[in-house]
Amino acid sequence: MKNFKEKLALVPTKPGSYQMKNKDGVIIYVGKAKNLQRRLRSYFTRTVTGKTRMLVEDIDDFEYIVTSSELESLILEITLIKKYDPKYNILLRDDKSYPYIEVTHDEYPIVRVVRNAKRKKIKSNLFGPYPNAAAARMTVEIINRIYPLRKCATLKKDLCLYYHIHQCLGYCKYKVSKEEMDSMIDEVKKFLRGDASIVTKKLTEEMEKSSQEMNYERALEFKEMLQNVNTTLKKQKIDLNNNNDFDMVNFYHDQNYLSIEIFFIRDGLLFGRHNEIIRTMNNASDEVLEYLIKFYDKQGVLPKELYVPDDLDSNLVSEYFSIKVFSPMKGKLKKLIDLARENAIEQLHIKEEAIENSDKMRIGAINELKELLNLDSVSRMESFDNSHLFGTFYVGGMVVFDDFIPLKDEYRKYKISSDVKDDLGAMREVLYRRYYKVLMENLIKPDLIVMDGGMTQIEVCKEVISSLGLNIPIIGLVKDDKHRTSRIMKSDFTYLDVKRDSNLFLFLTKIQDEVHRYAITYHRNIKAKGSLASILELIPGVGEVKRKQLLKTFGSLKKIREASVEDIGKIIGNSLAIDVKNYLNEMDKEEN
Repeated sequence: MKNFKEKLALVPTKPGSYQMKNKDGVIIYVGKAKNLQRRLRSYFTRTVTGKTRMLVEDIDDFEYIVTSSELESLILEITLIKKYDPKYNILLRDDKSYPYIEVTHDEYPIVRVVRNAKRKKIKSNLFGPYPNAAAARMTVEIINRIYPLRKCATLKKDLCLYYHIHQCLGYCKYKVSKEEMDSMIDEVKKFLRGDASIVTKKLTEEMEKSSQEMNYERALEFKEMLQNVNTTLKKQKIDLNNNNDFDMVNFYHDQNYLSIEIFFIRDGLLFGRHNEIIRTMNNASDEVLEYLIKFYDKQGVLPKELYVPDDLDSNLVSEYFSIKVFSPMKGKLKKLIDLARENAIEQLHIKEEAIENSDKMRIGAINELKELLNLDSVSRMESFDNSHLFGTFYVGGMVVFDDFIPLKDEYRKYKISSDVKDDLGAMREVLYRRYYKVLMENLIKPDLIVMDGGMTQIEVCKEVISSLGLNIPIIGLVKDDKHRTSRIMKSDFTYLDVKRDSNLFLFLTKIQDEVHRYAITYHRNIKAKGSLASILELIPGVGEVKRKQLLKTFGSLKKIREASVEDIGKIIGNSLAIDVKNYLNEMDKEEN
């Protein structure tokens, strides 16, 4: 740990944002403070444990930017976090946003589940969020079963199955009055806001009608839908005498862990709750604020109002989000925010031991690996694997782990040149493209490259890394004759003395399993989709423009298979046309 005594003495006592850097000059943590000097001194003058200790051990230098207010320091902090994505700042573990139910603004609206609420400029017809995606899909299914709304994304040329089974009014062929549409949509919106009286009446009528027609299977379906609606609404009811939309946040901090609980209240209904447990670095209130900013940025939709405990600076939160923020001190809302804290405590007690054990295992494995490889740091690891179809048309995959935690936003897929016919050639191309880009764009270099294989894979990696003038440690995970990881090889082709039942061996094997899964999933997804667009996606040189040209000209996989190289060549050029035909011929061989 470096001594910053002289530099700390020069830090002002004003508000601002500070940035911690490692020995490579990479920003590893960004924070804010009302008093920069007091906050920065706290890192180096008090006893720190857990994640904070790991940060302090990595700090080689720090910088700071003075601001005129705490709000400015918060805005600057978030801006720098988005820009640099520091490893020690809060990472949202769930890489998916919560689904919403959307009622579109079209002439003939669609009711559907959407995840990417950020893309919506108009928010008035979004209902949610639904932490339980299955509940969201079930709700949409019920609506579409009892209301004959449009089901297709674009109107068809003729009537489809939904019209014939009375689940669509045939909007592609028949004009439906605005009054009739408005009436249906109003009922749907009332249902999504919690008034299920009309929907339950319709479900009861459909159930009785089906029963009278002796269609007992259909009657049972409506009965189950009715039970689901009643059960859901019963669980959601909260006696608040308040029909506004709001979220309620509370938290619990214990030693190195912070449990954050969010209640989603919509029109007096508890739509759901969200809980996350994170390892703290700083003041708990600051960590909660940073977390909320990242959380709502990911969701893409802000509540109309936010209720927070008095531990948080409600004025600062309100200024940042530009919404009303309250800290209830009495009454039903105070009881509800206390309930959120109780849930935060309960969740932490349930998960704390498992999280603490996992952290100890990871930290122990990291320290063991550093000692075995004689490295100062071995946090960021990148691993590579290839996959192919029919012995050709290779793709590559790269996964990234930081302290043995996957960073899924940094995973990358690679289409390999069509003239590559073997695993080593494919790996050579992927490695070169990856680390050439690291050099050209000044990206973060890994502390360690983990190859999925032994001597030959390591040799290819060393060749590429050396040709680019880089110096990155490399290890290989060697498999036995049963394709199970058996030993760990260093770049000098000697083996590390690691027991197979150790935590280090377990974590490295998880990296190997993950990169293998990631590489082959690309091909599997494309084969599963079976569409011409997704199949052409694999062929190097066939980008979005050429795919659209082929789709527009030929329209189907069958027709493109029947076309000659010359005909395809008129669209995309003869050289690429040969690759397309070869690829489709290989597909035919595999299918036959």
